[in-house]
Amino acid sequence: MDLELKGKVIVVTGGAKGIGEGIVKVLAAEGAIPVIVGRNEQDNQKVVTEVKAAGGDALQVIAELTDPEACKKAIQEVMQKCGRIDGLVNNAGLNDGVSLENGSYDAFVASLHNSVVHYYLMAHYALPALRQSKGAIVNISSKTAETGQGGTSGYAASNGARNALTREWAVELLPHSIRVNAVIVAEAWTPQYASWINTFEDPAGRLKVITDRIPLEKRMTTCDEIANAVAFLLSSRSSHTTGQLIHVDGGYVHLDRAL
Repeated sequence: MDLELKGKVIVVTGGAKGIGEGIVKVLAAEGAIPVIVGRNEQDNQKVVTEVKAAGGDALQVIAELTDPEACKKAIQEVMQKCGRIDGLVNNAGLNDGVSLENGSYDAFVASLHNSVVHYYLMAHYALPALRQSKGAIVNISSKTAETGQGGTSGYAASNGARNALTREWAVELLPHSIRVNAVIVAEAWTPQYASWINTFEDPAGRLKVITDRIPLEKRMTTCDEIANAVAFLLSSRSSHTTGQLIHVDGGYVHLDRAL
């Protein structure tokens, strides 16, 4: 199926690693022009180089997304380079372990800046361009907002906000024909996840315990599987889909994990 994304400029925050990298590469393969927004120029450029070597196109913008002014400048730079924005993928974030018991006000607020404040700011600053293109927004979110995880109040709160903002923006942007959806991730294999699993005494054993609880095929979700859903939601093929929280998780959240 042609997703009709050729030539579309799609901003992807955190597009240099993990899920973001997967999204960038799938979009580029569909003929879109993904723009990676991330803090590390070397990481950004590595993915841009790989995309171009594969015959696609991509750009990068360096930005520390926890800095509100950097979010504004990132969108301005995209507009200077491309002249348009057809889609925004809010993806960057960090499961930073700011807990209720051992956290603090400063750590909690910093966690919100790590994982949700820039979602709002990137959408806010991109909105004039998205209105012009009648573009789409996809927010990447996590099961932690629905299932809890323990020991990660800041990240869970951020994901609850991501889900709520998805529905709120879908309503607010109806008059502009801008669709807003979210892809909810449960257990997906990324470099960040690999680093976390390696903190356990028996990483392989811990990973098996987790995958045994994933109903569909007892395996982790891949970044490509998430990216394919994102590409569809950005495309005109999903032209009457908005305000949806799409779980790409092998049934983890909604199916009985005793299966």
